[in-house]
Amino acid sequence: MIMNLQSTTTLHNGVKMPRVGLGVYKMEEGNDVKDAVLSAIDIGYRSIDTASFYKNEEGVGQALQETSVSREDLFVTTKVWNDEQGYEETLAAFDRSLEKLGLEYLDLYLIHWPVPGKYKDTWRALEKLYKEGKVKAIGVSNFMEHHLEDLLKDAEVKPVVNQVELHPRLAQPELRSFCEERGIQMEAWSPLARGKYFDAPILEELAEKYEKTPAQIILRWDVQHGIITIPKSTKAHRQKENADLFDFELTADEMKQIDDLNTGERNGPHPDEFDYNG
Repeated sequence: MIMNLQSTTTLHNGVKMPRVGLGVYKMEEGNDVKDAVLSAIDIGYRSIDTASFYKNEEGVGQALQETSVSREDLFVTTKVWNDEQGYEETLAAFDRSLEKLGLEYLDLYLIHWPVPGKYKDTWRALEKLYKEGKVKAIGVSNFMEHHLEDLLKDAEVKPVVNQVELHPRLAQPELRSFCEERGIQMEAWSPLARGKYFDAPILEELAEKYEKTPAQIILRWDVQHGIITIPKSTKAHRQKENADLFDFELTADEMKQIDDLNTGERNGPHPDEFDYNG
């Protein structure tokens, strides 16, 4: 199958989601994030991932208003933050996000972290928004197997996506299998692990073989594993580079060698050790 930056995967509710998108974590509100989103869309990205916690939804929204690409061709994700969780609180948080983004609906709304004692009520709010057509798909972020099992006991709508820290050093094979068996699409945040192990010999070797960068090798590994990936960059040349993944293919043996980089090493917090009161 020939793929490109507009290639999508079909989520279990029939919604099509681009396999590669732009993450905007830590991009500053205003022109910084607006220009990054506009350049990404210009390059061909159609999926933009933000969150209320990033405090840049308004800048993302400005870019969405200014682009000539139609709303129907864009896929916009945002997330409800920990101190906004609970049933009524989440409904209010959604309205705030939608207003900041200047949109009439969202493509994907995620629970950002599994706040103990709250994420089930938060999920009920997401189900209501989904049933009312205000969001086309709902999912979770940073959920482990036990969080998902707990949520699925009472959920009327199954999450379509689980967005987690995922890269070759933290390949999460058990969580990926768990989600795959249940038709929940995996999505990687921090897919490049901030470049911390670009010097791994296998990545350098494959970069040389395919005339690519170690970052492109990692992102191609995501794509071939069927993982949606959202690398972040404010620079147009880097956005272009991150998108240049579709003119080569890693062999099964090369995929396995990259799989073997897995040590379980995280850059972000473990969901069970996160400071939910902070």
